[in-house]
Amino acid sequence: MIASLLVQAVQMLLVLALAPLLTGLVRKVKARLQRRRGPPLLQPYRDLRRLMTKDVVLAENASWLFRVAPYTIFATTWVAAALIPTFATGLMFSWSGDLIVIAALLGTARFAQALAALDIGTAFGGIGASREMMISSLAEPAMILIVFCVALVAGSTQLSTVAEHMLNAQVGLRVSLALALVALTIVALTENARIPVDNPATHLELTMVHEAMVLEYSGRHLAMIELSVALKLLLYISMIACIFFPPGLADSSAGTAGFLIGGISYLIKLAIGGVLLGTFEMSIAKMRVFRLPNFVGGALMLGLLGVLLLFVSRGM
Repeated sequence: MIASLLVQAVQMLLVLALAPLLTGLVRKVKARLQRRRGPPLLQPYRDLRRLMTKDVVLAENASWLFRVAPYTIFATTWVAAALIPTFATGLMFSWSGDLIVIAALLGTARFAQALAALDIGTAFGGIGASREMMISSLAEPAMILIVFCVALVAGSTQLSTVAEHMLNAQVGLRVSLALALVALTIVALTENARIPVDNPATHLELTMVHEAMVLEYSGRHLAMIELSVALKLLLYISMIACIFFPPGLADSSAGTAGFLIGGISYLIKLAIGGVLLGTFEMSIAKMRVFRLPNFVGGALMLGLLGVLLLFVSRGM
């Protein structure tokens, strides 16, 4: 009992510790591709420490919702990220690591952020919240269809069960899973406000989506939001690795050596995901806001097509 609880606590602390490092890796890769030295890999940790020591500046008309939202966003995102199997499956709280639960937690964080953006009443907050809701109206249904597609193949929406099923050699290569992988990648780029949906490194008024909603935050509130952004990026890379690239995951009955191998495998997957993301963002340009529904709608159609193929033939 104590050992199982300790392993689960290690996973929760692992995702929290690695999230800023993943963000630093993506920034480093993009800087190197631009032939710049770029910031150190540990720079996100320094930024978070600096923000935590600064005073919070609040608008005069800020309500309790504006002050509570950063902690709500951080808590729900951290819990969602900790529920995804990273180095081992079948952990103590693996029964709650359900894809539908994770989607609901992320939806709660998005709802709290949009409300906080509207609370102050600034133009930027309203623009960012309206764009976020427009994008999420397509991204959330696409996520649900991806969940249905994976559940029809694995027979469950529980991530530990899905990972164990995907490790079975009988699964093979399926067109529906390939479509789900592409759709989940599009949803991941959209939910994390990455290029081509949004540029996290800019503050241009006409293009901002996520940054427009957090312009009024400062101090520890901004630190909570920045850490939540890093956790969300790690969450989606972990989800893609768990569902579509599960080799290396240890079983809950594995010993210390098995958990260590699973942890090393997880670090390699995160590094590959960060390098691929940085390379992808440097190879394309940001889309116009009015073209985003077409881009996110593509994920919706891919998810729907994957589900329909499985209804036609379970072997697809």
